[in-house]
Amino acid sequence: MEDVVYGLIIGDSHIRERAEWFPQMFVDHFKNRTYDFVIHTGDLVDYDVIDYVKSLANRAYIVQGNMDYLDLPEHQVFEVFSIPIGVIHGDQARPRGNIAALTRISMSLGVLILVSGHTHTPFIIFNSGVLHINPGSVTGVWGGGGGSMTPSYVEIEILRSRNVDVRLYQLEGDGIVELRRESVAFA
Repeated sequence: MEDVVYGLIIGDSHIRERAEWFPQMFVDHFKNRTYDFVIHTGDLVDYDVIDYVKSLANRAYIVQGNMDYLDLPEHQVFEVFSIPIGVIHGDQARPRGNIAALTRISMSLGVLILVSGHTHTPFIIFNSGVLHINPGSVTGVWGGGGGSMTPSYVEIEILRSRNVDVRLYQLEGDGIVELRRESVAFA
């Protein structure tokens, strides 16, 4: 059996500013999962969110959003099974969510997977050899560019074989629904 690393990707929570806390259904789901790492794409806004995010996994990669006045890095880069992964908030790309601009950023960081937020609308896009992942807003709050207004998050599985499985989930009614799934094999 292959080794596999599990990750949780969340962002744009805006806790205490636009939302009181994470949706309870997500909190319950997260605590019943075992994640090797967690990523937060910024706009946490409250220090309590940093502690909570760090409690979700052994490793946490958290970046500063444009609404954060917290001491966080602008970007982070790490590797899983020799796959370089970059994390940014996304306000570095204009207009919001512009894949060409995000691809240029991924190349400057030297990463094959770029995780970003800022749009409040989730997406999973494979473009020019780069897997772009945006988890949307984990609390479903509005953003400067609008947003989906639906709480969402991403779970990622990375296998030693360099196969990556990404699943986008959102809150719908009384449950969590898988909205999209993408699998990519890196050579």
